Amino acid sequence: MLPYNTCRPLDTPGIRTMVVLFTDFGADDIYVAQVKAVLLQQMPQGTPILDLLHGAPNFDARAGAHLLAALQAWFPAGSVFLAVVDPGVGSARDAIVLEADGKAYVGPDNGLLSVVAARAGKARTWRIVWRPETQSASFHGRDLFAPTAASIAAGHLAKDQLEETAGLSVRFGANDLGEVIYIDHYGNVLTGLRAGNMSRSAKIEAGGRRLPFARVFAEAPPGSAFWYENSVGLVEIAINGASAAELMGMRVGDSVRIVS
Repeated sequence: MLPYNTCRPLDTPGIRTMVVLFTDFGADDIYVAQVKAVLLQQMPQGTPILDLLHGAPNFDARAGAHLLAALQAWFPAGSVFLAVVDPGVGSARDAIVLEADGKAYVGPDNGLLSVVAARAGKARTWRIVWRPETQSASFHGRDLFAPTAASIAAGHLAKDQLEETAGLSVRFGANDLGEVIYIDHYGNVLTGLRAGNMSRSAKIEAGGRRLPFARVFAEAPPGSAFWYENSVGLVEIAINGASAAELMGMRVGDSVRIVS
């Protein structure tokens, strides 16, 4: 368990703590640098800050939850995730810290962290009860979540900053999601289905087509659509040499279905 109650840093022997950012803020907008400025002021010099994604689907906590659950697996125990897809900022939704399998997650209690929690072997949750002296009503990512993540990484989190809870208020569950959750700049379509749960003989029904499996792009004829297991273990829909999203008219939230 994370030693929040003893105010020691989140740490795994031999692994240096890092802060990992996952947001819908946009890499080219004005928000990410402000968050990093807060982190850099409050963490020990040299603490790594990694940009996992700032193009998470806008306002879509459910898609973000499944994407974060897939991506976090590549980071070591001891990592601190600052995860913000927060259309309810300024409302009554809680601000939370989740500890799941040796990693910490800071963000809103709107379901964004719930798939990670549901799939974890061990998980604990805390409500963030601390508030800064000044806080924007609309930018908790900078004013509330970033200082909390920095305190965890630096080992300065006081006992009275958190209040343990019985679990998350909004829960999407551990099951796969038969929807498009992200589209990359190639036009490849990521789904919330985990490929490890599927037979390679199965077809995916999406965008009005039934798509066969291919192991890699080179195994599919140029211009043909297929599904494959992508590098983070999700079912991804692609067209060899073209944008699947454009040619198949697919968007985040569109349904995908496994068929025989």
